[in-house]
Amino acid sequence: MSPETIGLIGFAVMLALLALRVPVAVAMISVAVVGYGQIVNNDAALARLGADAFNGAASYNLSVIALFVLMGLLLAAAGLGVDSYRALDVFLWRTRGGLAVATLGASAMFASVSGSAVASATTMSVVAVPEMRKYGYNAGLSAACAAVGGTLGALIPPSAVLVLYGVLTEEPIGDLLLAGIMPGVLTAVLLMATAYVVIRRRPDLGADSFSKPDLGWFAAVRLVWAVPVIFFVSMGGIFYGVFTPTEAGAAGAGLALIYGVGTRRLKWRGFVDALSRTVRTTAFIFLLVIAGKIFGFFLAVSRIPFEVTEFVAGINAPRWAVVAVIFAVYFILGALMDEIAILVIMTPIVYPVVIDLGYDGVWFGVLTIMMLLTGLITPPVGLITFVVSGVTEIPLAQVFRGLMPFIAALSAAILIMIASPDIALWLPGMAS
Repeated sequence: MSPETIGLIGFAVMLALLALRVPVAVAMISVAVVGYGQIVNNDAALARLGADAFNGAASYNLSVIALFVLMGLLLAAAGLGVDSYRALDVFLWRTRGGLAVATLGASAMFASVSGSAVASATTMSVVAVPEMRKYGYNAGLSAACAAVGGTLGALIPPSAVLVLYGVLTEEPIGDLLLAGIMPGVLTAVLLMATAYVVIRRRPDLGADSFSKPDLGWFAAVRLVWAVPVIFFVSMGGIFYGVFTPTEAGAAGAGLALIYGVGTRRLKWRGFVDALSRTVRTTAFIFLLVIAGKIFGFFLAVSRIPFEVTEFVAGINAPRWAVVAVIFAVYFILGALMDEIAILVIMTPIVYPVVIDLGYDGVWFGVLTIMMLLTGLITPPVGLITFVVSGVTEIPLAQVFRGLMPFIAALSAAILIMIASPDIALWLPGMAS
């Protein structure tokens, strides 16, 4: 068989294994090793497995993932997610739909120092949803705000998913992190505006009474001062060339530890749990990186990416049409599987096509993450919706109904980014 045929068969077998609930990394590594062995030879395949596993895990760039994950978990254990919600409620409690807007704003604020979609969604589910339900908000809308707000953790730096994209494509990680800031702010503003408009048009979904917070404005600012400080130190350090991304992660994790200990809100049990979850999360991501490198090399020797690139070049389709098709595929896959799995599987195939079309790899990385975070809340899978539904005990069908306006807002943000790439590239350009 030709290398191309073996590549296509391998890709189909991998999808079948995923459908059978085989772990993503195991499916990718198994298919890649067997397929590479068929194209070259078995000894070379086993040698590639050993070399890629070692080199992948030894990558210096990957250390930033562990540090950013630790930073977010330490701050979560210190209660900063709860504080973000309480602080924003102080400024928005007089606004109809203020609790919904505050939930989304707090999610964006917490995302700027956590980098985890699941952590942000879980925190808001525990803190914000009961409060919204207490004051008359629709159950589906309440859960939807927590779910869609959580997705911002995958976009607003520090984002482990953006770092993973950088590792897979060898795009500058510092530029990717900076590129996620403005699109993240834009997306957060669109989501907050959507919540406000939805409740203005459907007052039955919002609150009829308002709860005056027990905090003043100054006290609210004192609750969340750590967010801008830690964000500026880590991201500002990258922007001004003071830190490498890994050093920025170390500085952020160190400040998170100092904050937790200094405020006496980080208990020993929370510290140990943060370390344990960091190890588990990092190991999971590292295994996917190893699988992605091995699978990407298998695709390269099968010539599938090159064939796809030549096919796209041969049909003379407009650049925007090709990108639209790519994102349609991402959107469909996002409704069926985990976002990290999609990133690891699809990047070796579509990245060469996008670069060959003349697009910027950093811009495409941000757009990819935006499409993937839309998949986090899209039926029938929507990982974040399952998390929120499980935590809040609100039926999944109600959560999905509440999410419909927000999916439209996320789609609008993606279209804006496609039309205006400079939104993402402005900060990296300033820093270079």
